[in-house]
Amino acid sequence: MKKICGIRFLSFYPNSHSNGFTVRIYSNKSISAIDKYDFGVNIKCLDDAVIVFHQMVRMKPLPSLVEFSKLFNTMINRRHYSPVVSLFREMQKLGIPINGFILTSVINSYSLMHRADCGFSVLPIYLKKGIPFDTVTFNTLIRGIFAENKVKDAVELFKKLVRDKICEPDEVTYGTLMNGLSKRGHTEKTLGLLRLMEQGNTKPNIFNYNIVIDALCRDGNLDAAISLLNEMKQKGIPPDIVTYNSVIDGLCKLGQWDKVRTLFSDMALNLNIYPDVRTFNIVIDGLCKEGKVADAEEVMKLMVGRGVEPNIITYSVIMDGYCLCGQLDGARRIFDIMIDKNIEPDIISYNILINGYCKKKKLSEAMLLFCEISQKGSKSDIVTYNIILQGLFEVGRIGDAEKIYAEMLSTGPRPDIYTRRTLLNGYFKYGLVGEAMSLFKKLERKREDTSIAIYNVVINGLCKNGKLDEALAVFEKLSFIGLLPDVRTFTVMINGFCLKGLFDEAKDILRKMEDNDCFPNNITYNVMVQGFLRCNRISEMVSFMKEMVGRGFSFDATTTGFLVNVKRENPSVLDMIQQLQLKNKIS
Repeated sequence: MKKICGIRFLSFYPNSHSNGFTVRIYSNKSISAIDKYDFGVNIKCLDDAVIVFHQMVRMKPLPSLVEFSKLFNTMINRRHYSPVVSLFREMQKLGIPINGFILTSVINSYSLMHRADCGFSVLPIYLKKGIPFDTVTFNTLIRGIFAENKVKDAVELFKKLVRDKICEPDEVTYGTLMNGLSKRGHTEKTLGLLRLMEQGNTKPNIFNYNIVIDALCRDGNLDAAISLLNEMKQKGIPPDIVTYNSVIDGLCKLGQWDKVRTLFSDMALNLNIYPDVRTFNIVIDGLCKEGKVADAEEVMKLMVGRGVEPNIITYSVIMDGYCLCGQLDGARRIFDIMIDKNIEPDIISYNILINGYCKKKKLSEAMLLFCEISQKGSKSDIVTYNIILQGLFEVGRIGDAEKIYAEMLSTGPRPDIYTRRTLLNGYFKYGLVGEAMSLFKKLERKREDTSIAIYNVVINGLCKNGKLDEALAVFEKLSFIGLLPDVRTFTVMINGFCLKGLFDEAKDILRKMEDNDCFPNNITYNVMVQGFLRCNRISEMVSFMKEMVGRGFSFDATTTGFLVNVKRENPSVLDMIQQLQLKNKIS
């Protein structure tokens, strides 16, 4: 670790000003184009910001540092992070005084660029200029470190602030750390921080409690969340609508509707807190996910009666509920009501309805909506294209699917891994092995999305089309290109050999799988058993199942179907299987 003026900074953040962010900015606009007394207000683009900055540094006397800070914050709000760093360096070269607000803006810019390490390189300037550290500086750094998913580093920085008394953490510091931890599933640590606050000088506020309650609810630990809610009340910290929304969301996910009603009453009668649009949307979403769409519509009517206007999320959730139940007329009715209410459908609304039509194989209606998106001046996103491609392949409209894919390549969003998997699966499904392999080879040449998931699709497609040798060649190629097979890769190859009745080779793959520390799952075992049953190799199946005793193997629906057919010809199979299952339970 390095020491700077007695303060030991974390060694994993370099103390360096040479960080690779050098942005040269030029503009041919006239400086007079911006009102010199209106810094930051008229900025519409990066050029405007640069013009204002150069105007400011030439003024005598110089504008206050507050004005420079306002300019930088305006640029940050417009996501011009690198230029802020560049203009800050220009200020340094010109000898313009620096204050803590300016430095925090620079640290914030680095953090938003996911370069918190460079943000640490700003800290020595505080010491050199005699500017005291404040909590905002370190809150910004902690937030930036979390943005890079460096949880341990964020916690270590917090501990260092407390241990070395660099800066007294405030409610926001604790909140920033708690929020970062909770969003990454560290609920216990989040709760521990709350308890630490309760014992220290900085007492938790409603914001801190809300973070912990939300984390507990997301974990499904509703008893602990409600207990903490009651604890807040006892301590004189009244819950707010955010608190109740978290608990209501958790209860809805567990289907505890009686408790939801109780909370609604508690909010209104005891605390004068009334449900907002988010509260109603949470309840509506919960009902729709349980298939209670009619009840969800009743809640929407109730919300209107309470003077809370449904928004686009409300309508989209109910549409999705109807689609999940296969009631497309209901979904379309809600879509039309939304338009009648002058709420313009967004791409999510379109995607929900298009997906509903595709699932029901109503491609004509889906394609009409797909075309309507561009006619209304909107733009289809990657989700829209993937839904349409999947739908077209499902009904065998391969030519149309290829046209949509060509449209994506020319004017649409960039295809993602799901797009490529949809195309490959579609080609293989209809026996178009040549087309699938042609696309796959293009992806390999361009090194686009050639993840193990893509190779799994190709190996599976080749096996199902009787091209076992080609599938094996692709499988064996993985080690040469540095891709590790996963459990699906091995299972797909085992299934390929089983389909051909090559059980010795299938067992070899199973052994190779275990040698590679990639352990078979229930699907792998079922694939083997199905292979034996398909070829009526009962004795080999029983022998294999004896080896599986103690591994938690259980039959899936497909295997059970095979067993029913085999039992008709060989009733003794059932007795053998029952004995094996009994041994499995005992072990």
